[in-house]
Amino acid sequence: MILRELFIAVAAFAAFASGTAAYLFGFHGAGDVKIILGTAAAAVIGLYVGRYIERRLING
Repeated sequence: MILRELFIAVAAFAAFASGTAAYLFGFHGAGDVKIILGTAAAAVIGLYVGRYIERRLING
C-alpha cells in the first residue's frame, strides 16, 4: 500500500514536471528548474489534497 502511494507520487511528480517543462520550452523557449520543480510539487500536493477530500466525502 505504501509502495503504491509512493509510485503514484513519483509518477505524478514526473508527469507534472515534464508537462510544465514542455509548456515553458514550447511557449517561452526556456524553463527555470526552480519553477518547474516548484510547480510540480504544488501540483502533487494539490493532487493529494483532492484525493483526501474525495475519500472524506465518499466515506462520510
